Amino acid sequence: MTLVIGLTGSIATGKSTVSLMFDEFNIPVVDADKLSREVVRPGEEAYNEIVAAFGKQILREDQTLDRDKLGQIIFADEAKRNTLNQIVHPAVRKKMIEKRDAYVKQKEKCIVLDIPLLFESKLTGFVDKSIVVYVDEAVQLKRLMDRNGYAKEEAMQRISSQIPVKEKADLADEVIDNNGSKIESCRQLESILIRWGVI
Repeated sequence: MTLVIGLTGSIATGKSTVSLMFDEFNIPVVDADKLSREVVRPGEEAYNEIVAAFGKQILREDQTLDRDKLGQIIFADEAKRNTLNQIVHPAVRKKMIEKRDAYVKQKEKCIVLDIPLLFESKLTGFVDKSIVVYVDEAVQLKRLMDRNGYAKEEAMQRISSQIPVKEKADLADEVIDNNGSKIESCRQLESILIRWGVI
């Protein structure tokens, strides 16, 4: 039996850092963010739908999506954000399920689906267990402003577009407190994997 773990967090909580730690335990990760970039490449069905919905002004000169321009549109307008999600999410889900099933077929002991919007998109049915990467809200805000150079208002806009990380922590099977060092977070992950009998 393959254990399928759903890994999630909120923007700037350090989920990507934790995602990379599974490598140390030889556990494959299917990354929804990477897949969401794949499905919007020129020529892909989702790409064509996005251009039809938002117009050519969201394209760079090389015809790839200008993610910053698109981000400014969708984070300021919930209806447009929903339009984009209704195009991208089904395409990502399809690819994610294909990859998950391929790993199950290979009889992997454990696989991780790294899904930023695991709870928002109601995808917990795709996984057996869930882990939330958590930080305090003040830490999250500071990290996002430092990392992306956002003003406080813009950072808050992006944070508030997701379920608060505290609520996600309440919904999860396990929580990794990522307020401390990487080593501390890795130790927490290791003890969860031991408890779940994966390592």
